[in-house]
Formats: sequence, structure tokens, C-alpha cells
Amino acid sequence: MQLFIDLHCHSRFSADGVAEPEALVREARTKGLHGFAITDHNTCACVDYFLQHGFMNKEGTAIDGLLIIPGQEITTAEGHLLALGITLPDLKGIPASEAVTLIHQAGGIAIPPHPYDFFRAGIREPVLETLDIDALEVFNAATTLKRYNRHAFAYAESRGLPMTAASDAHDHEALGTAYSILEADTFSVKGVLDAIRKGPALRQRYLTPKNAFKKTWNNVFRLRRRRQPQPEKVA
Repeated sequence: MQLFIDLHCHSRFSADGVAEPEALVREARTKGLHGFAITDHNTCACVDYFLQHGFMNKEGTAIDGLLIIPGQEITTAEGHLLALGITLPDLKGIPASEAVTLIHQAGGIAIPPHPYDFFRAGIREPVLETLDIDALEVFNAATTLKRYNRHAFAYAESRGLPMTAASDAHDHEALGTAYSILEADTFSVKGVLDAIRKGPALRQRYLTPKNAFKKTWNNVFRLRRRRQPQPEKVA
């Protein structure tokens, strides 16, 4: 069966995300997606939220025709790494090679996102060469410059890696801007992971200027908020 899955998106549980979980579900249905992967930065809190509110189940099957894939975008010591199909604790700062090992031990797959975007924390080619990754994100709808996607595509092609496309949405409206087209044997998390390993087709479309501005503004707001002095504790 053919599935349209956005394999990289964020909710309000990410430090730079603003999407409400319910809004992501509504947007996915509106845009005709069969599912999406929730890949918040260094947390699986939204996975817990979806489980608690009945949007996901522990069996990894679709609910009301929509499949949500558990995941996380790990900030490794060398850059960002998507862990799909599993939940993990906060591993921020861990070496990328160790993160890949832990992902595989847990039964998930490891996909570096936006590896050539020098304005974002991608894992660069010298490190990529050493990693036993399962696929490479070669089209990121939110990339800073389009040539970064072309470089990622060329690298994946040279190495024979499966390729994925995703929105990297940080607000619900951007969900499904780009996605992967999978030929899956089953409509399940396992089916999606197996289909990624075989190599998806790619739905390639960039964020609108409006959504690109919103993503940039969210990052600026997040950085300003972090820099604000914290109130002193009262003894």
C-alpha cells in the first residue's frame, strides 16, 4: 500500500515548536497524509501526550486512518539525528555513533536531517562517512538554501542510501509541505520503517515565505527567551 508520511515535524514540546498536538492531527487529515513522525528536539513528551489522549497506541497501528510514528530529533555532539519508530530519553550531547547504536538496539532507524545546511546543526560529511545510518533526509522543506538539499541528494546517491523528504514543520500549517511516499506492506510503524529501508519516493515542496518567516521568528523568540535573566530565588 502507498502511504504519504511526513517523517520530520515538531510540536510545542520542542523548544522551538509551537504546534499543538491536536492541530498536527487535524492538519495531517486535512492534507491527506496517512501519518507523520513526531520528532521533537531531545524529548518524546509529545509521544506520551498522543498515547495518553488516544491518538497513538503501543501496538504501532493507525487510529482512525492516521498513523503517528514515535521519534525524536537528538542533538548529538556532531549534529542532529532523527530516531524513528522508538522512544528514547534525552540524549543531548551524546556522540552520534553512540546514538546510532542505541537507536538500532531499540529497534528504530537513524536518519540524519539537513546534513549540508551550514546554518543548522546537521551532521557533516566526515562524520556521516563513519555512521551506520539507515537513510538520509535529502529534502528538507525548511532548508536555508536549496543547494543544501541537492548536496544531500548527491551524497545519498553516491553511498546508495535510501532517501527521505520531510517538512521539518514547527507549526501545524507547515506539516505535509514535503513528505515521503512509501510502499508499505502494513499500515503500521513497522511497515513504515521497513518501507523507509527500501527507499521512498519524494514529495518535494518548500515552505511558503509565510511559514519560513514563522519558523525563523520562533527560533529568534526562543533564543531571546533563553537569554533573559532568570528571577532570583527567594530564600
